[in-house]
Amino acid sequence: MNIVKFREMFLTEAAEHLEVMSDILLQLDSDPEDQDGIDALFREAHSIKGMAATMEYAKTARLAHHLEDRLDDCRQLGRISAVGIDRLLEAVDLLELLLDDIRNERPERDVETFIATIAKEPIADVNSTTEEKRVDPVLAEEGFLVQLRLQDTVTTAGARFLILLNRLADFGTILETTPSTEALLQGEDPGQLLVRLDSDISQEEICQRLQEYSEIREITFPAAIAEEKSRKKESSGKMVRVSTELLDHLINLTGEMITNRYQMQSAVKEHNWQAVDDGVGQLARLVKNLHHQVLQVRMVSLESLAGRLSRTVHDLSRSSGKEISFKVEGTEIELDRVIVEELTDPFIHMVRNAVDHGIGQRGTVSIKAWREQDQVLVQVADNGRGIDPEKIRQQAQEKGLVSPAQAKSMRDYDLFQLICQPGFSTSAEVNEISGRGVGMDVVKTAVEKVGGLLLIDSVPGEGTRITLKIPLSLSIIRVLIVECAGTRMAMPITRVVQTVEVAPAEVQSSGKQLMIHYQDQLLPMLSLRKILKAPKGSHLNPIPVVITEVQGRKIGLVVDQLVGQREVFVQRLPAPFDQVRGCSGGTILGDGQIIFLLDLQTLFERR
Repeated sequence: MNIVKFREMFLTEAAEHLEVMSDILLQLDSDPEDQDGIDALFREAHSIKGMAATMEYAKTARLAHHLEDRLDDCRQLGRISAVGIDRLLEAVDLLELLLDDIRNERPERDVETFIATIAKEPIADVNSTTEEKRVDPVLAEEGFLVQLRLQDTVTTAGARFLILLNRLADFGTILETTPSTEALLQGEDPGQLLVRLDSDISQEEICQRLQEYSEIREITFPAAIAEEKSRKKESSGKMVRVSTELLDHLINLTGEMITNRYQMQSAVKEHNWQAVDDGVGQLARLVKNLHHQVLQVRMVSLESLAGRLSRTVHDLSRSSGKEISFKVEGTEIELDRVIVEELTDPFIHMVRNAVDHGIGQRGTVSIKAWREQDQVLVQVADNGRGIDPEKIRQQAQEKGLVSPAQAKSMRDYDLFQLICQPGFSTSAEVNEISGRGVGMDVVKTAVEKVGGLLLIDSVPGEGTRITLKIPLSLSIIRVLIVECAGTRMAMPITRVVQTVEVAPAEVQSSGKQLMIHYQDQLLPMLSLRKILKAPKGSHLNPIPVVITEVQGRKIGLVVDQLVGQREVFVQRLPAPFDQVRGCSGGTILGDGQIIFLLDLQTLFERR
């Protein structure tokens, strides 16, 4: 395979990763204990290492791998030192010089001297404590902060904190809490409680009154530190190649639309409403055609991605000493260029995990892509040892992700989803391929970012299949519009299996869960009103139900009314509304009404 063919792609993606690393490092300078920032920085270094190793740029991969080691220490300690930030910025500069060497076809410069230098300096301050956390700026607008920590022997921290909140309310007005009262009522057991209190009582007196509660281990009044948490970057302009044939189609369509506009204007002046109606119909056809042609500008086949993965498997096979064959099916399938770019690194991570975790001495890694309605399914599979659910249960308990009771009752599907938690890994050793628990975290984050769904299926001794359900495009999609509590909202049609109307007599109960029959199986019936915490509505007959698939299982979602389907242009919500869970964007209907697009995956995770 000709590496030159993929060099420009590597240089572009690596430069983007380095730009993100620089931004994160500058932000960490004001908050060296930002765990999310450190995790993100680690993922960027991990991605650069994987790409460089695939392209056989040994010195670039060597430096990126060393950064991984240092950043792994930071993740464990929960902070990064000021000296460490300076050294990592120097490392980013050196990586940029290495990319320049590659771009100009020069030998990669030496990195060992730099690595030996920074190896002598800790980038994480081991003498500092992570106990004193930064405070969110929204908690520092009025009043003062009260931070409470409980004894380690307290088992129901959430309930205890609720009692202490009632006590704090006697001292003044509680303006805000972290975690929220709602989260505590839902059973969350946090490590600390942070309260913004408006009170005339002195801090010393409050401290004395609270000390009567023996379960309190520590009472502090931290100073608020205002800092910007947003890490969003404006995307740089990118260029795409467009065939002259496609440009000719677009020009012809533009001409037809101009002609259509003048025809409709003339018909309006003459009050020829039949001609206006005909013109609207013609305009609808032209817009649909224009939509199709514009999408073609952004569409690319999976062939280029398959080529990179093939090289990855080849190199991993050679470095690991394993006999691995690679099969690809469906490379002619096309996706939005932005989606392909976003998922390049995740696919590399999945292939590397399959080689390291799944396959023993010999085996097969396969990639299969196919279309289902308005979405593309891509499956990465191996015929290796598979995933042991019991090992996942043990690891999850050791890391404190689930309690022993939860681990025992969890389905295999839910257990496999824990693999996508940051830092989770079943590998006993860290090596050049994997073992740090970053791969599947990257995959899940990237898939959800493009509006997709990640499914993991594995049988011990038979292999693992990871299926990605991905939309064709990120902007113009077909949605089902529903009404709930007097508000219209939409859900991607790719997430809708079927819409049905159920008579109340057909609803069954299993304990406290309502169930309905669908294709010879019982499905749980959940109310969208209840999920959104809206008031109860009137009894419906028949009951409108949307059959959808969430977290690997089908459910019946009850709505007030099924409005209909239509194509919409989805726009991202501006900050801070883009952080609202359960909402992935918004659109404007023809009558000017704004409706929001439901993100069913995160909506159900919030329950």
